[in-house]
Amino acid sequence: MKNKKSLIYSFYYAGQGIISALKEERNLKIHISIMICVILAGIYFQLNMQEWITCIILFALVISLELVNTAIETTVDIAMPEKDEKAKIAKDVSAGAVLVSAIASAIIGLLIFIPKII
Repeated sequence: MKNKKSLIYSFYYAGQGIISALKEERNLKIHISIMICVILAGIYFQLNMQEWITCIILFALVISLELVNTAIETTVDIAMPEKDEKAKIAKDVSAGAVLVSAIASAIIGLLIFIPKII
């Protein structure tokens, strides 16, 4: 019974983390807004299964990296409340990972949607 409860709590705490990040992180709100726009455009343009799978994987990638970036930045802020060059590098690199995934996702999105628009 204990394992079942801890699994339920794991999902609960994960949900709390997502909700907390949504409340606090502007960039996550932007990514979610873009995701909703892409979903609506996908419905309008009637994406096929492969295109939907690609979009869903990219949504998960960008949002997951944004959540990891938030966790890294929060941890660094706790560990190094004063300015530190290595702390800055850790935060900048994790933000860079989000940027790379967002740019790649945007390019793939354009490859999917431009032919449908034209």
